[in-house]
Amino acid sequence: MTTATSFVLNGERVVLDIEPATPLLWALRDQLRLTGTKFGCGIGACGACTVVVDGRAQRSCVTPVESVGGHAVTTIEGLGANQLHALQRAWIEHQVPQCGYCQSGMLMAALGLLNEHPDPSDAQIDAQIDNICRCGTYQRARLAIHSAARALQASKQAEKK
Repeated sequence: MTTATSFVLNGERVVLDIEPATPLLWALRDQLRLTGTKFGCGIGACGACTVVVDGRAQRSCVTPVESVGGHAVTTIEGLGANQLHALQRAWIEHQVPQCGYCQSGMLMAALGLLNEHPDPSDAQIDAQIDNICRCGTYQRARLAIHSAARALQASKQAEKK
């Protein structure tokens, strides 16, 4: 049986008439046609499906759509929608992507990390960014996260002036 589920997606309110247990990943991809969030393993292990819910990184393949009702969800399509986000600029600067399949999930995991830890240590990055990247660009991703953290902090300081 379907029910109406409402949440804020990339800044816009959406309402879906959907089975409550449907994984958020499939609601995003099939119902809303946002294909940047990738299917990888289907068990929440690889991280290709990572989105941000209320500021925290979450694996959408194991998140029932009903659990995001009333919450704010950000996908890769919402990151830097008007201009490149500091993370996207850092990803380019440090040449993080190779094949690119895991990158949307890794970027969203990095956003969740920076929301919780604006100046993360290497240990915090290593603990939270557990997305699987078959190209092995973890060192570049770590550098990019540190670079983005500095850029975001500098931007906040400039706003205060």
